[in-house]
Amino acid sequence: MELAASAIRRAPKRRSSDSLLEGLLYVWAAFVLLITLYPLYFIVIASFSDPSAVGNGQVWVWPKGFTLEGYKELLNHSNIWVGYRNTIFYTAVGTGIGLAVNLSAAYALSRKDLFGRKAITLFFLFTMFFNGGLIPTFLTIRDFGLYNSFWVMVLPFAVGVFDIIVARTFFQNSIPADLWESAQIDGCGNLRYFFQFVLPLSKAVVSVLALWIAVGHWNSYFGALIYLKDESLYPLQLVLRNILITNQMQSSMGSGEAAEIALRLANLMRYSVIIVSTIPIMLAYPFVQKHFNQGVMIGAVKQ
Repeated sequence: MELAASAIRRAPKRRSSDSLLEGLLYVWAAFVLLITLYPLYFIVIASFSDPSAVGNGQVWVWPKGFTLEGYKELLNHSNIWVGYRNTIFYTAVGTGIGLAVNLSAAYALSRKDLFGRKAITLFFLFTMFFNGGLIPTFLTIRDFGLYNSFWVMVLPFAVGVFDIIVARTFFQNSIPADLWESAQIDGCGNLRYFFQFVLPLSKAVVSVLALWIAVGHWNSYFGALIYLKDESLYPLQLVLRNILITNQMQSSMGSGEAAEIALRLANLMRYSVIIVSTIPIMLAYPFVQKHFNQGVMIGAVKQ
């Protein structure tokens, strides 16, 4: 008891200035959180509100003139389910291919015994700053027979140089070199070492890269706009874009009460489209959140 009492007496007292600073930091953090989350919250409540109330600035905290009309109109389009199916396939297959390509390239570049490692790295880095442009890329994809096919959405852009650099740095700083030497003594080759040792120890960076690649495929629409002409292959984002454009054209070309109704639906569906397109990928985020910071930061800071 005497030792505990003496330890308490020797402990530095908390100054009032420190408490004030900590309080200000909490207030600032709460403010940043509010201005970050409120736009997302506003989109949700606006999608359930009367478009006139939203346009007049009457919607702030709760939906006003609650309605599901925007969602009903949006989900009545049969091609939206085709878009969902295509996007899920593109995301699943594209993420698998992207992980296979980027992780294997990152592991090879992390090995100091790879001949020409620096030259290969510079070659990859060069592509981050310079590319052939849209027309040469289009001609290349067409000549390879990928135009207007499922594979055009998952193969041509599977390599992500930034993803390779992140994974390579992780492998270099987080996988002990002694582990490879020990595995060699036991007769382990590169392929077996990569799958049985490197990948199980790299769950954090694998989860982060999987999230990045999946979000990229889920949100992709420009590639589909350029390289697809068959509507049955359209991803969700392109389908939603076409629905919005169609509704905007109907509202502008009509007249009287019909034009007013079309304009109301178009304004209401703008928010519904955002919710429908983002909810699925947002539901996947909590499953990799615990690995997110760890996967990005490990290897980025020298120990």
